[in-house]
Amino acid sequence: MALHFPPHLHFPLLFLITICLCMNSTFAEKALNLYPFFQVYANGTVHRYEEIKFVPPSNNPKTGVQSKDVAILPQKDVSARLYLPKISRKNQKFPLLFYIHGGGFCIQSAFSPLYDSYLHKLTAQANVLVVSINYRLAPEHPIPACYDDSWDVMNWAARGKEPWLKQHANFSRVFLAGDSAGANIANNIMIRASKESHFVLSPVGMALVDPYFGNGKPDALWTYLCPKTNGIDDPRFNPAAHPKILSKLKCSKIYVFTAGKDYLRDRAWTYYETMKKIGWKGELRIKETEGEGHVFHLFNPTSEKAKDLMNTLVHFLGCSMIRHGNYVNSESRVSEFRITVIIFINVLAFLIAYA
Repeated sequence: MALHFPPHLHFPLLFLITICLCMNSTFAEKALNLYPFFQVYANGTVHRYEEIKFVPPSNNPKTGVQSKDVAILPQKDVSARLYLPKISRKNQKFPLLFYIHGGGFCIQSAFSPLYDSYLHKLTAQANVLVVSINYRLAPEHPIPACYDDSWDVMNWAARGKEPWLKQHANFSRVFLAGDSAGANIANNIMIRASKESHFVLSPVGMALVDPYFGNGKPDALWTYLCPKTNGIDDPRFNPAAHPKILSKLKCSKIYVFTAGKDYLRDRAWTYYETMKKIGWKGELRIKETEGEGHVFHLFNPTSEKAKDLMNTLVHFLGCSMIRHGNYVNSESRVSEFRITVIIFINVLAFLIAYA
C-alpha cells in the first residue's frame, strides 16, 4: 500500500532522506579507519594520516659517514639505504648491520628524516656498515611482503657484489636490528635464517627495540594487515607462544629493549622470559627504560635516556672502547692485542738471549 504524506511534510522528508543518503555514502566511502595509521575507502584507496618526507642520502663531513641508496628489486620497489662509517685505512672492514624500520608495517620509510638521522648517528658511533631496508608497506602489500622483501635484501647483500659491501663489510660479523614492527621483522628473518641451511650469511646477534609482538589482546591492525593470520598467537606475531621455534635460533646473542610506559612492554618481557626458560644457549639481555614510551629514543634522541640506549646498542654491536671521542670496534681491539702480544714475545726473547 502506497504511503501518502501531507504536502507540508514533503520538503522536510526530502531533506532528511538526502541527509541520510549523504551519511550512508560517507560511511560507505570510509570502509575502515585504523587511526593513527590510515583509512581504507570502499574503493580500496588508502589514505595515510601522516605524510612521510624523503631526505636524500648525504655525506657528513663531521663524522665521515657516507650514505647512498640502492635499488635492489626495482620491479617490486624494494630498496635500501647504505651507511658507510669513516674509513681510516684501505680495505677497512666493519661489522654489517641490517636495520629494519618500524611503523606498524604500514608507515615510515628507510629514507625518512627520522630514520636517516638515527642511522647516521648509529653508524658513526658503532663503526658499523648499515643496510637500512626499505620494504613494501601494508595494506597495499599485505604481510608477509615485508618479511619476503627483507629476506631478499639480505640475500642480495650476501652476494657481495655491491662495491661498499664487497670492500668494507665483514660478513662474519652480521647483526639484525629493528624497532617496533621492524623488530618483529628482524625476529622473523632471524628465524628463517636459522632454518635455511643454504643461507650464506650467519648473523651473530639481534637487537629488538620495543618489538611489536602485540599485548595479548585482539589486534585490529595486525589482523587487517595479515589476512592469513591465525590470530594473536600467530608465530610471526607472538613468537613466545612457540618456544620450539625460538629454541632453534642460531645467533649467539640477543638484546631486547623495552620502555616502562610502552603499551607493548609485557610481550617484550614475555619474549625474554621465554628465551630464558627454554635454555637458549646464547647471550641474552633485556633493558627497560623507566618512564618512557614506545620508541622514545627516535622522537627525543638528545635526551639522556636516549643516549644511554644508543650507548648500550653500540656496546652490543661490539664497540665498547672510546678513544678520542670515537668508538673502536672489536676487530680493531683484537688486532691491537695481537700486535701487543707479538711485541711482548719479541722483547722477552731478546732479554732471554742476552741474559
